Amino acid sequence: MDPASIGKAVLLALVEGATEFIPVSSTGHQLLVGHFIGFHSPNNTFEVLIQLGAILAILLVYFRRLLGIATALPSDPKARRFVLGILVAFLPAAIIGGLFSKLIKAYLFNPWIVCATLVAGGLVLLVIDDTDLEVKKTDVYDFSLPMDLKIGIFQCLAMIPGVSRSGATIVGAMLMGADKRSATEFSFYLAMPTMAGAFAKDLLDNYKYLSSNDVGLIVIGFIVSFISALFVVRVLLDYVSRHGFWLFAWWRIIVGALGFAGLIILG
Repeated sequence: MDPASIGKAVLLALVEGATEFIPVSSTGHQLLVGHFIGFHSPNNTFEVLIQLGAILAILLVYFRRLLGIATALPSDPKARRFVLGILVAFLPAAIIGGLFSKLIKAYLFNPWIVCATLVAGGLVLLVIDDTDLEVKKTDVYDFSLPMDLKIGIFQCLAMIPGVSRSGATIVGAMLMGADKRSATEFSFYLAMPTMAGAFAKDLLDNYKYLSSNDVGLIVIGFIVSFISALFVVRVLLDYVSRHGFWLFAWWRIIVGALGFAGLIILG
């Protein structure tokens, strides 16, 4: 591992942790940054595997709540229904990802597509943030199973890099009647099985192609993404509840526009 590779890995991991749980697309940002700094990993394995750091960050922040849900499962029907709802929401991504992940990586992991979806997603967030949607649900434990499934279908849009997994689930939940805070919180919970599944599948598909240098960079990336994601998860819910999504929307539009300019000028 040379210093240049380590520096690039640290930068990409910072981007991963900082953007995974906000609606700006961590994968899209990593692809753009990786393109312009000249970082490439086999089948984009580095970018997927360092998500484990972000997964552990959210598990740490939500540890007490997850423990409470786990201990309540034998006696509390509401806890069982909530866990079932998360699994139902996870199912569409599990099916589509399992069947088409290689095709998606081959044809959609393209910086031009990323820039287009960043801008389009930013415009969608601006519209959603400015629309007076009817709020029917303010607690993630009250989401119905059909609502959970529909949110899970929205999450599948995030398989297009630049769309954003958290953005798709938050918008989907709000269109189904959730307020901003509960929509964002549900996105956190749904991230756990979704990201863990993506991590496991990518590791299974690509472990044989990883060299010792790749493993070292992935470990560094895991640590850095954990630290940066931990900070974001701790502050995001309160920020969204107070300020909405306009900052993330404009961030997407600006990054997408700058990405287009960079691709045109630098290639």
